[in-house]
Amino acid sequence: MDQPTATDGPDLERYREYLRTLPRLQIDDRLRGKLDPSGVVQQTLLEAHQARESLRGLSEPQLAAWLHRALANNLADEVRRLGARVRDVARERSLARAVDESSARLEVLLAADQTSPSQRAARQEDLLRLAEALARLPEDQRAAVELHHLEGRTLAETAEALGRTRSAVASLVFRGLRNLRQMLDEGNER
Repeated sequence: MDQPTATDGPDLERYREYLRTLPRLQIDDRLRGKLDPSGVVQQTLLEAHQARESLRGLSEPQLAAWLHRALANNLADEVRRLGARVRDVARERSLARAVDESSARLEVLLAADQTSPSQRAARQEDLLRLAEALARLPEDQRAAVELHHLEGRTLAETAEALGRTRSAVASLVFRGLRNLRQMLDEGNER
């Protein structure tokens, strides 16, 4: 497959892992088996591809914001299709807010290692790399890091959600963060 050219519009594929991370953090446990986050992300990227002409001039943060809104809308649509017989506008707004909060938590996790203004200027690129690195972690480490750091659950709550002991979860979080830092450092050396 050819790489997109400048005339094709923005490289939307770069955002796939970032977009996959956000709903994974926000889908209610009762919906996890019913809702396919990959399908919602695919729908969002399809809509962005169809709108690529209007997205062409957007900056990285503006494009990320557009994708964010589209993802939140698509998640709300999917939740409605899954059985909300009566439209619950409050729940839809809550879902959109949760997606925004997921993104903010990703930024906080990333900012923990940032020390210079030049690093902060590259935040959007770093967020994309962080989401890609999260996707490459072993499943148990990824889940522990996401639940503890990105959803803000305590170690005890994370342990309960994963069916593990608190010390096992602490170890998973530690190893996951170490592996994330290593992957991100390797990316900086390229």
